[in-house]
Amino acid sequence: MKFGIDRLISDPALRAPLAGKRVALLAHPASVTADLTHSLDALGALGDVKLTAAYGPQHGLRGDKQDNMMESPDFNDPALGIPVFSLYGEVRRPTDASMDTFDVILIDLQDLGCRIYTFITTLLYVLEAAAKHGKEVWVLDRPNPAGRPVEGLTLRPGWESFVGAGPMPMRHGMTLGELGLWFIQAFKLDVEYRVIEMEGWKPEEGPGFGWPLYERAWINPSPNAPNLWMARAYAGTVMLEGTTLSEGRGTTRPLELFGAPDIDARAVMAEMQAFAPQWLKGCRLRDCWFEPTFHKHVHQLCAGVQIHTEDPSYDHEAFKPWRLQTLAFKAIRKLYPDYALWRDFPYEYEFGKLAIDVINGGPALREWVDDAASTPADLDAITLPDEEAWLEERKPHLLY
Repeated sequence: MKFGIDRLISDPALRAPLAGKRVALLAHPASVTADLTHSLDALGALGDVKLTAAYGPQHGLRGDKQDNMMESPDFNDPALGIPVFSLYGEVRRPTDASMDTFDVILIDLQDLGCRIYTFITTLLYVLEAAAKHGKEVWVLDRPNPAGRPVEGLTLRPGWESFVGAGPMPMRHGMTLGELGLWFIQAFKLDVEYRVIEMEGWKPEEGPGFGWPLYERAWINPSPNAPNLWMARAYAGTVMLEGTTLSEGRGTTRPLELFGAPDIDARAVMAEMQAFAPQWLKGCRLRDCWFEPTFHKHVHQLCAGVQIHTEDPSYDHEAFKPWRLQTLAFKAIRKLYPDYALWRDFPYEYEFGKLAIDVINGGPALREWVDDAASTPADLDAITLPDEEAWLEERKPHLLY
């Protein structure tokens, strides 16, 4: 198969509309061609594309920042001599001055298929700025490694943030190019927009179910996104960022596991199985021990649970990472009613709100976990209608 960047590089006819125009690129470390050349270098080597600027999202164009709310500075690219503007530093939206440096912006970002991943919010902000300034936006499309399944509550009005660009569920099941089409419709943007589509993307086919496993190298799109298995679990495990539990930062398998020094992992797994076994389908859980080298519970031995989606038992349609992680919170709440589960700290520039609520686009999930009388059916009753509505809403924008 071919990604959008590879089609653009290999086909001069696709690039023809760029002739005579100033071109910017929004990219990050995973923005590479099939031969692992960074997209900025590959475009810079072409004789018919005039690169005049570049942008880097959260974690930077080169992926230099490890944690959330660690900002990247602007700099000049030493090879191409063009300015590189940070969209996760002093600003998170393109400035008017930076918008004056180009006519067309190419967006080549590897997404993870989760609402909270900030690259899709950056896409929206760029589209809004392009509409304001009369600039063209091209998305060089890439796979959604989590595939097409949809899961989670829709973000509620008033809960928009840098980790919640708009009213979509946690696991949206769209590519970045498709999301751009939805943003333009949902936000009524007047912008010239084009998607350089992939060739041969088959999200329903195994073993990758969204990612071309064994065809393309996995490059971390952010420092704690080390593999496909993390991407599969992320729509659930990202919620751990709003808790006092470790999400495995400071280990070699971040966002595939969770734990803490003061829980009994086997008891948590047993409670999960007893409370909602239907939410555990499609993967294997394994109790484990780990010691983070940084971040939460640093240098403390944690009892934990690892979510395995990499063996033959994996069932792509059955796997429900958002429900699975919610179930883990519920099990901990049932076993340890007074456990200080919810972490109170500024999260992605949102102050005065619990991080878990910012992540989920509202308080409903936390309230379900904390309600001693709530049942799995209660959560499904508010979530299933959201999921079904999104499946219909996204249909007109699907390209593959």
